[in-house]
Amino acid sequence: MSDSIKINVLKYSPEYESLRPFLETLPERFAKGEGVVIHRGRNVLRQLEYEGHSYVVKSFHRPNLINRFVYGVLRVSKARRSYQYAETFTKIGVGTPRPVAYIEMRSHLLFTDSYYVTCLSQCSHVYSDLFERKFDYEAAVLREVGRTTAILHEHGYAHKDYGRGNILFGKMPDGTVRVEIVDLNRMYIGPIDVKRGCKNLERLPATPEMHRLLAEEYAKVRGFDAEECYELMKGYRSKNTTPSDPY
Repeated sequence: MSDSIKINVLKYSPEYESLRPFLETLPERFAKGEGVVIHRGRNVLRQLEYEGHSYVVKSFHRPNLINRFVYGVLRVSKARRSYQYAETFTKIGVGTPRPVAYIEMRSHLLFTDSYYVTCLSQCSHVYSDLFERKFDYEAAVLREVGRTTAILHEHGYAHKDYGRGNILFGKMPDGTVRVEIVDLNRMYIGPIDVKRGCKNLERLPATPEMHRLLAEEYAKVRGFDAEECYELMKGYRSKNTTPSDPY
């Protein structure tokens, strides 16, 4: 790491004070290629181990020169937003991997890099897996997705990239089904009525039977008519479907 590029902000939950040495060295660890790559695209996710525990670190793509100034002076970083939304979600009862910390780096006034750190999720599947194999608890997953989405909307939050890769699920040791939402840096905040709420699920593939379960649970939590929610979800999804994505 260049001497001119330094950690400007390191924010972590008080319970993770013991992780400070690990967090302070994350930029160097990433530069050395430590850990296991979970996802590599515009952003990179790595799973790293520290003192017997697993963490997931998301390194956000470095913005262009203009945005480096904007993020350095005017805007909140994607890592910080992710951390703050995760804290909020936890408080309102919406599942998301446990937030640990965020890191922002600068070179003088210019923003350079940012990292968001969470504990490794216990949810080992993503929503798209529902179309790859059969789960004997599929109905419970869909109902939990509907319930979780409804809670978010009741509190005035709508995920702007609510797609098949950003919803995790799994069956816990006690037999309950858990759903967690990831990729939290882009949110709509404001009133969410039945139409806006149902439209928010348009990127999730679903058969009519799956839409029925999503709609029933969503409507139950929000006090809406289940049939109206079902028709809206099905209609919005049909407009968003491509020939290669029949559901």
